[in-house]
Amino acid sequence: MPHHLSVRIDPNSGFCFGVIYAIQMAEDLLDEQGYLYCLGDIVHNDEEVERLEQRGLRIINYDELAQLRNEAVLIRAHGEPPSTYQMALENNLTLVDASCPVVLKLQNRIKTSYDRQDQIFIYGKHGHAEVRGLLGQTSGNAVVFENLEELLRHELPANITLYSQTTKSTNSFYRIKDELEQRGYLVNANDTICRQVSNRDKDLRKFAAQFDQVVFVSGTKSSNGKVLYQVCKETNPATHFISKVEELCPSWFQPGQSVGICGATSTPMWQMEQVRDALLAL
Repeated sequence: MPHHLSVRIDPNSGFCFGVIYAIQMAEDLLDEQGYLYCLGDIVHNDEEVERLEQRGLRIINYDELAQLRNEAVLIRAHGEPPSTYQMALENNLTLVDASCPVVLKLQNRIKTSYDRQDQIFIYGKHGHAEVRGLLGQTSGNAVVFENLEELLRHELPANITLYSQTTKSTNSFYRIKDELEQRGYLVNANDTICRQVSNRDKDLRKFAAQFDQVVFVSGTKSSNGKVLYQVCKETNPATHFISKVEELCPSWFQPGQSVGICGATSTPMWQMEQVRDALLAL
């Protein structure tokens, strides 16, 4: 059995400020009233959601929201389309808005852009919570695409207004912009990627390169987790993805190896600490 692993947690991993803010708000309200409704998973991490559910968080979907009256409902960091606010008014619901300021600013820019009658293209993931909120600013008229190939299947205007989901990779965004310009389109590119997310890319490369093995901890639903895991894996092929401590495999490690632990913007620090403790106990 491996023993005496040296283990370090990436100091730059863990919740981004948008998630910290939302969870702080949820915990304060749970302390106050003992329960709280939240529209959709407060964070794309099942373990953290479960921890908060045990404290009284009740995750609801849109159908359940439509049935609810006279309650407080938390809006998570991803933000919501205008239709959610409208429904809250009609059903006498108090919205506790924990939308991330970076996302709100982007919603605002897209709305202004749409009101100017720009033809808007959003680089993002179909059906993602944040993207739904962005699409709502354009009454559903913007085009969402996940990659260049998909974008090129659309009839494209000569002038393209480009936006991005806040957690996409900056490199991919600029590659798409360059490729469109090479094809003769006029591109008004709005880089709306969160710097806290894009800086992790660089920090993570530096971190992952220092270890014999890397354990990347993230919920399976996290978009940002998928991107950052790839970054780690490219830098250090001995990177293992786990979504909970039970998925650790002792056979991955040799005695005396150094192990780095890192995670997504939706990975709680307590979860990385659990993984560290489990590794030190091997």
